[in-house]
Amino acid sequence: MKKKWLIPFFMTALLLTGCLSDPVQDDLITYINDDIPAVFELEAKAIGSYDRVTGVNYTDDFVLYDALNNEIIPTYNEFIKELEAIEMETDELRNIHEGYIKGANIQYNAFVKMVTALEEQDRQLIEEANSMLDQARKHMRDYQADIKKLAKEHDVELTEKLDGETL
Repeated sequence: MKKKWLIPFFMTALLLTGCLSDPVQDDLITYINDDIPAVFELEAKAIGSYDRVTGVNYTDDFVLYDALNNEIIPTYNEFIKELEAIEMETDELRNIHEGYIKGANIQYNAFVKMVTALEEQDRQLIEEANSMLDQARKHMRDYQADIKKLAKEHDVELTEKLDGETL
């Protein structure tokens, strides 16, 4: 008879736990569903423009220079402004988001450096810009891994795409 009181207590604790809110979970859900998709479109547009004039799609320096000045840099600059304007309630998410901003700024500065390299026809600056792009990609990969980890820790199922990767 002594153990009967444990059953109601245990069930109440489960119900209360289910009713408690997880601020990180709430913040992350808003961030993934509302904040990031809006700014991601700008990033995808800028990167798409870059991809259309580099790598196998490269035709000449003038086309790349024109795209950087008239499409890529202005769009990416707008992306960074929007990215920096996102507000979060929790430090855990804010710290991860700051990594994304850092990577985006490195990438933006690489694009600007590329313009200077093309103007001056400086091979060394092109190599520096490419190295910066590699650094930026690392920050983006870290950001994605950190978001996945935070989501797992706070029971958030990720199904949206960020930077072409299913989360």
